[in-house]
Amino acid sequence: MPAEWEQHEGTWIAWPHNEEHWPGKFKSIPPVYGELVRALIEGGEKVFILVNDAEAADEAREYIKSNSADIVFHHIPTNSSWTRDFGPIFVYDEGGKLHITDWGFNMWGDKYQPWDLDAGVPKKIAALFEFPRLDPNMILEGGSIDVNGQGVLLTTRQCLLNKNRNPSLTQPQIEERLSMYLGIRQILWLDEGIVGDDTDGHIDDIARFTDSNTIICQMERDTGDGNAAILQKNFEFLSRARNQKGEQFHIVALDMPDPVYCDGQRLPASYANFYIANTAVLVPTFNCAKDARALDTFSRLFPSRRIIGIDAVDYVWGLGTIHCSTQQQPKAR
Repeated sequence: MPAEWEQHEGTWIAWPHNEEHWPGKFKSIPPVYGELVRALIEGGEKVFILVNDAEAADEAREYIKSNSADIVFHHIPTNSSWTRDFGPIFVYDEGGKLHITDWGFNMWGDKYQPWDLDAGVPKKIAALFEFPRLDPNMILEGGSIDVNGQGVLLTTRQCLLNKNRNPSLTQPQIEERLSMYLGIRQILWLDEGIVGDDTDGHIDDIARFTDSNTIICQMERDTGDGNAAILQKNFEFLSRARNQKGEQFHIVALDMPDPVYCDGQRLPASYANFYIANTAVLVPTFNCAKDARALDTFSRLFPSRRIIGIDAVDYVWGLGTIHCSTQQQPKAR
């Protein structure tokens, strides 16, 4: 599996339509997705948009406000718009040919229903583009893993070892599938994710590779915050970890944004939910003083890419933001 910063053919998203995923906030979400698409285009991406019908495509065009030829609609219905988790995960074979790995999807451990349309998306995309499709016979969401493109994978025990995903699989069996289908040779297992994350600890809210040996790690300085001990433990583990050459990883601590709540519920606001486009990095922002410091950190980590902040205060009411909505398709080799 290539790293996210490697060149993309394009980015897959699904146009939002499920109002239950943003209770009381849905009207503000299509404009955010319009901004997301424009930012992806600005970041050198083609954007492949899944829509449920022609009416949804027309609505999307109104909000996107762009006639770019790099925007392509595909009438593939979905239940949700969290494409990172149910969309195709692309890998190269030894000859450099792209394949789609079609991992199972059960809506984060059967938390919401239905998910039948989402689960069928990889198969439909594989058929549409005639990609070979691999079936690992295991539940795995794209947001639960992050890779450095050289065989190292980040994940959490809270998610991948959760009995609501693969109750019949042991940790060694899961590791074997990650090795076989993603080319993984080393797994960095963190324990758990942040408060308010309904996905049971997705990695893309806590720690991400920014190059083959650099990991950005969310931190919480307020010791009274529910995330403080969780994130400190992650940071300490990663600081002790060694790569396949026996060398330390470069760990960059990044302060969490101020907490965001919905009707008293803590939401999973995190700068780690960024997306690396071909020529830009799209970063969620949360209308707080820490935004500027986060954007400056990303500027230093990605000096050759433009850093684009996207207001995610309403976006995160759906319990996800930019990375959760996007899935990269690597360029053919």
